Amino acid sequence: MNKITFSAKSNLMIGLVAFLSLAAFLLVENTKTDKKQEWYTEKLAAARLSKKATEYIKNYRLQNGVFIDVVNDPNQTALIGQEYTLITTDRGYIDSKLSSTNPNMAAVIVQLLKDAGANEQDTVAIALTGSFPALNISVLAAIETLKLHPLTITSAGSSSWGANDPYFTWLDMEHLLVKAGIFHQVSVAASIGGGSDIGRGLSPEGRHLIEQAIERNHIPLIREEHLEHSIARRMKIYSPDSKKPKVKAFINVGGGIASLGNPINGKLFPAGLTKSIPAGNFATDGVLIQMGQAGIPVIHLLNIEQLLTKYSLPLNPVPIPEPGSGEIYVKKKYNMVITSLVTFVLIISILILYFQEQKRHKTGTEPADTCSNKTSTPQEPDDAQDPVL
Repeated sequence: MNKITFSAKSNLMIGLVAFLSLAAFLLVENTKTDKKQEWYTEKLAAARLSKKATEYIKNYRLQNGVFIDVVNDPNQTALIGQEYTLITTDRGYIDSKLSSTNPNMAAVIVQLLKDAGANEQDTVAIALTGSFPALNISVLAAIETLKLHPLTITSAGSSSWGANDPYFTWLDMEHLLVKAGIFHQVSVAASIGGGSDIGRGLSPEGRHLIEQAIERNHIPLIREEHLEHSIARRMKIYSPDSKKPKVKAFINVGGGIASLGNPINGKLFPAGLTKSIPAGNFATDGVLIQMGQAGIPVIHLLNIEQLLTKYSLPLNPVPIPEPGSGEIYVKKKYNMVITSLVTFVLIISILILYFQEQKRHKTGTEPADTCSNKTSTPQEPDDAQDPVL
């Protein structure tokens, strides 16, 4: 009886290694554990505060008989405006507006602020627009949770699907939330926004409606003849004298022209945190660029899809996720003990197979299961003679 020797070419051995590899993969994947991310408590608190604020606005709007378009606002947040109104400054994208209503965006902003080095009682410069009211709420919720001091300047106009109701602008929402005690700081100044930060592209009536909104909320108006002067005015507000602390970070929400300097600048910088901006040939140095070049960390919140991808948040979620859901809070982590153990077992198995193969080559043994079964046929002797007839 032939002795059976196994080799790397053996179907049995190949199958065994494949089985071990699959078993190792399944074991490692099914023994992952949940690990809370850094600043978990603060992130969850900020998201809950954001949800509380948005629900307050929704209830207020419903109590005042406001119609909610369930097609364009499927979660009925009352934070999605109309496509065009008299104070619509630019075209907006409804997908971005819908995605920004996720209260867990507040957790992302907490992460960005902590990555920027912001600590309790630090001053943070903020530029808001009416274009992303839900995102504005998440920013302020993060600021409140981390006990930071905001210096907020708002461009009151709005792109499509934002806070573009002339009689309920972002400034009205902000005032309402502060009056309710949810937030505690209103904008320190506001501009019309739009072209050149003075509403260029709007009708005279549209500009007047925004000025009325600024006036009824008792916010100082920024109205400069030239964009460069508007930017300088903002920098003066953001850069206080020696009696006040220096800003720790700058947050830009939306595409306000005074913040960007030029619309193309908004596309040059990735969404999220940029810790410094090198000198460059920018068309106009908006507030965002000047802050970055001064070494102040910049949190740019415009390209929402980039943020969603980076932090694994859903696009256009229906229904809106509850606070605390997503990898921004908890991530699956491999069990390193089990991972190391199965890796060790696989390596040992492969080494045993390798040395067995080396031994087989040295001895010249051919494994039985790789040999073909052949029937030996007796050979006629060379001197066989044909029979004599």
